[in-house]
Amino acid sequence: MPQIKVKFFASFREFTKTKEIELEGSTVEDILEKICIKYPGIENMIFRGSELQPFINIFLNGINVLESDGLEMRLHQNDEIAIFPPVSGG
Repeated sequence: MPQIKVKFFASFREFTKTKEIELEGSTVEDILEKICIKYPGIENMIFRGSELQPFINIFLNGINVLESDGLEMRLHQNDEIAIFPPVSGG
């Protein structure tokens, strides 16, 4: 399985107490499941049941996974996932 760099931003960074980790996984969903195991409680920030929380942004190499193949996107060595919480402003 490829080694994937995962970057956390804002509230995810605060929750995990780190800005990035490396995990092995074959899909984006694999990585998210491993994050939920590594950081108990974070699943409520990422998922609502089996679906992503509304407005969570997950990017694979700069591409929003929800605008591509979703959580089933296949991963390759040196891919990078970035996880952003909902953003608001005015």
